[in-house]
Amino acid sequence: MRRARLAIRGVRWYVRELTDESAYERYVAHVREGNPQAPVPTRREFERMRTDRQEKDPRQGFRCC
Repeated sequence: MRRARLAIRGVRWYVRELTDESAYERYVAHVREGNPQAPVPTRREFERMRTDRQEKDPRQGFRCC
């Protein structure tokens, strides 16, 4: 049973990293590490900033269309 849970946890981690779903958590940790009192944008604001940055420089988003 423990091995199955570890396997599921590993697959979940891999999928989150592959789809970059964990980017917001990494960003929040980075901001908090630098300045714990700094305002952190909401997930929606973060995704908007990220999308805007990708649209400015297509090389960052690796978009095909």
